[in-house]
Amino acid sequence: MSIRPIRRALLSLADKTGLVDFARALAARGVELVSTGGTARALREAELPIVDVSTITGFPEILDGRVKTLHPKIHGGLLATGSPEHEATLARHAIPRIDLLVVDLYPFAATRASGAPIEECVERIDVGGPAMIRAAAKNHDLVAVLVDPADRPLLLEELDRSGGTSLETRRRLAAKAFALTAAYDAEIAAFFAEATGELFPERLVIAGARLEWLRYGENPHQLAAVYRSSALRPGVTTARRLQGKELSYNNLLDADAALEAVVEHAEPAVVIVKHANPCGAAVGRTLREAWAKALACDPVSAYGGIVALNRPLDAATAEAMAGTFLEVIVAPGVDPEASAILARRPSLRVLVTEGLPDPAAPGLQVRALGDGFLVQTRDPGVDLRPEWRVVTRRAPSEEEWADLLFAWKVVRHVRSNAIVLARGRATVGIGMGETNRVDAVRHAVERMLRGPGPGPCVIASDAFFPFPDGLEAAIAGGATACIQPGGSKRDGEVVAAADAAGIAMVFTGRRHFRH
Repeated sequence: MSIRPIRRALLSLADKTGLVDFARALAARGVELVSTGGTARALREAELPIVDVSTITGFPEILDGRVKTLHPKIHGGLLATGSPEHEATLARHAIPRIDLLVVDLYPFAATRASGAPIEECVERIDVGGPAMIRAAAKNHDLVAVLVDPADRPLLLEELDRSGGTSLETRRRLAAKAFALTAAYDAEIAAFFAEATGELFPERLVIAGARLEWLRYGENPHQLAAVYRSSALRPGVTTARRLQGKELSYNNLLDADAALEAVVEHAEPAVVIVKHANPCGAAVGRTLREAWAKALACDPVSAYGGIVALNRPLDAATAEAMAGTFLEVIVAPGVDPEASAILARRPSLRVLVTEGLPDPAAPGLQVRALGDGFLVQTRDPGVDLRPEWRVVTRRAPSEEEWADLLFAWKVVRHVRSNAIVLARGRATVGIGMGETNRVDAVRHAVERMLRGPGPGPCVIASDAFFPFPDGLEAAIAGGATACIQPGGSKRDGEVVAAADAAGIAMVFTGRRHFRH
């Protein structure tokens, strides 16, 4: 029979929110309540009839509460099947059957996020909770397990409707329970890997909590959802949506790319992204100035784009942005006056991150393959300028140095092959995603001519120039200085071409491919 009545429930919760109301609802339906420690005290104070776990086990809680439910009389009640042998064992040892388990886990993730010392984090590793959850979930043919408070009303409705829980419901709850314990263990594994400096453990466990379903994926025929990882890093998944429609899969990808790019800069900065590539980036004395410079790079591509700022959005900048159709704005904050201006565009999505991620912070990046995944360390936003070399006869001027440094920060966020042309610490032309570097340069120059117009500029390349032709195309377009990793067999020819044109060139020794 798939419908199982609930005669006895074991409740053990660290988070007591809603506990009394739910327990009272169970008691009103004739369910016997069994509980432990603080949960039992809370229910007893609410004048609900409670059976202590220690009454069933005949054994007190020991070791400062580390051992409470790890006992045959508890796990036997959770794991016994309906076979005659199991029924006889329960009767022989006076083990009561448990039909419903309501449990959560010690808040290990929150303790870790608080920066608590390792000893305190270890104490927040739950043992009894996961053991009971796994036992109940394994025996879902007979036992229902509730680990999500959102499922409590649904369970009560099913009890009222059918007098018990269906096998379909118990299987769904079991799946959620096993996912919880897996994610909990993944968090603990990540904690110990971090504590021991193990960047790439033999078994890498990745877990996420679903935040919401998305309308669709990259295309309307694809299903999609957004998950929050355990990474302690501000970002778009945890940002507060101030206004606007639901975010799409592509919105989130572009917003993340824009946010990661804009935090490279210490000065007020704006980055405009379209299809995961910057199409305009600039710094300025104010956000409004940075916006105007970034937009001038490629106003056509900016239409329907995603904008990230590294300062709270102010009214002057919001007013300047109002004339351009944008999908999303991401900022660490929004001034009240700016919020009122943005409200005129109710469809515009506005995300407030409250903080900004550290571009130099370590971390892992994961990319899916058809039959697995790739993992690499984050490409940190740190370059060792003392190790850079001026390789041409002419060194960059101070103005060129400022533009080279700016362009080098931007180019690592552009899809390879990547070329950035900059002037006045703003992009004036970007070439991205090309299969050869010469075309990337040519497209960057074409965009410059269509947008800000011709003039002297600097060029940044995410990887070396394999031949002089790419650099020569940039020189023809107005480049007066170049920054690139170097490392080609033909570096000498490339440097000779730079010297022949009288431009300055800097080798950084570090490549920034972004596939």
